[in-house]
Amino acid sequence: MRFAKLTILGAIGALVLGTAAQAHMPYLLPTLFDVGKGGDHVTVTSSFGEDAFVPEIGMKDAPFHFIRPDGTRGEVGAPTYLRDLTIFEADLKAEGTYRLTTGQRLGRMGKMYAVGGKWIIAGEDGAPPAGAREVAVQSTTLAEAYVTRGAASAGALNPIGTALEVQPLTHPSEIASGSDAKFRLLFDGKPLAGTEVTLLRAAGNYDGKKVAATVTSDVQGNFTLRPEDAGLYLMLVRHRTEAPAGSATPYRSYTYTLAFDAA
Repeated sequence: MRFAKLTILGAIGALVLGTAAQAHMPYLLPTLFDVGKGGDHVTVTSSFGEDAFVPEIGMKDAPFHFIRPDGTRGEVGAPTYLRDLTIFEADLKAEGTYRLTTGQRLGRMGKMYAVGGKWIIAGEDGAPPAGAREVAVQSTTLAEAYVTRGAASAGALNPIGTALEVQPLTHPSEIASGSDAKFRLLFDGKPLAGTEVTLLRAAGNYDGKKVAATVTSDVQGNFTLRPEDAGLYLMLVRHRTEAPAGSATPYRSYTYTLAFDAA
């Protein structure tokens, strides 16, 4: 069995406006990534934190669910909401690979401005330059992980086709330390080129080497990561763009994370 090293390090504080708040990222972490043939469920924790898998603010309003091996949607058990993290169980009734997800979650609203073609959230990098045009923006987050019971399958790996997401081209159960793992970055089902992807190490919370790699998606949205050490990792992607018609704000700031372990 492939285990997630779940260590509850405690809360650091409440979410505040300003630079620190912009660093918060969502995560979803199962206690096991491979439950074996006999496993029939998995326990999952979810939170927001400034560091990978360090819970600070429990996720209280996300539409948690999972995608079954056949591609259909399944509902998780009733979540338990704590101040620092949220806990729920997912039943794995059939063999195969499941996609556990927070679902798209709309978050707080704020302001951002463009500098050199790059969107910056107000408060992230000091005061806006003189004459900068600020626009209203709302955060949108999605955190995911894949869990396998018995033989691995690919049905749950297919893209949903909305907002920001990552499609694994290397099956998550086959990711190994020292080997390349391939992925495709998508936005509304189409390849998203030229976007930075950061790979964070859970072990980095102890040895100070938190960032394992930073890569950029190519014209097909493809990118490759190589986890050098065995252990738990969190992939992080951010993308800021116009919001869908009828949204509460004209722009959205999308954040996506994928938790996985490298054998």
